[in-house]
Amino acid sequence: MTAHKSGDPTTLNRLYGRQSGPKLRKGQQELVDTLLPALSVPTEGEVTAANLFGYDRPLHFEIGFGGGEHLAYRADMLPDHGFIGCEPFLNGVVQALGHVRDQALGNVRLHMGDALDVLSRIPDGALSFVYLLHPDPWPKARHAKRRMMNPGPVAMIAKKLKPGGEFRFGTDHPVYLRWALMVMNGHPDFEWLAHEPKDFQVRSGGWPETRYEAKARRIGHEVWYFRYRRV
Repeated sequence: MTAHKSGDPTTLNRLYGRQSGPKLRKGQQELVDTLLPALSVPTEGEVTAANLFGYDRPLHFEIGFGGGEHLAYRADMLPDHGFIGCEPFLNGVVQALGHVRDQALGNVRLHMGDALDVLSRIPDGALSFVYLLHPDPWPKARHAKRRMMNPGPVAMIAKKLKPGGEFRFGTDHPVYLRWALMVMNGHPDFEWLAHEPKDFQVRSGGWPETRYEAKARRIGHEVWYFRYRRV
């Protein structure tokens, strides 16, 4: 019966899985101690581009950025835009901090914790892009309510995106793929930007390959890419 309990990440209010891995090296710990506080999203109050970067600008939001490769690539490509990345796992945050330092990215802010805590404080219609790339698939049926691709989080993403804004989703897990399509197909707030199979089988421009995706391909997984426009 647990497979059919109601709820999703907007109501469970809990992070699952480990939040740290191997002990950090000295240089990594220094990044956490010195750079992370300077880049962290405030824990309270409204989250806007002006509050984070000093003036209004297009705002991007990445849910679970892994090692930060995609976040850093996009931020470097669009220096006049602002980027918020959320990741609950310390080792991923450390990797992202390394990208920010090495690429001198002044347009990135980070949150080590639940992305929904920050997303809920962003004004409606403020985001230009939201990214959800290779989220944990939680493949067991009883864990389906933990998936970020659920009606509650998707509705919140829709509220925070401006009309014409884009939601990008990627996965290499067939169970999650089918689930996501069920959630998104027919969603009144989104238009699927696909006209033929290659539109979701090939990464679009400005969407870099992450290490996670490269690993998935090495072990023979197919990868799917989805773009939805807020209508």
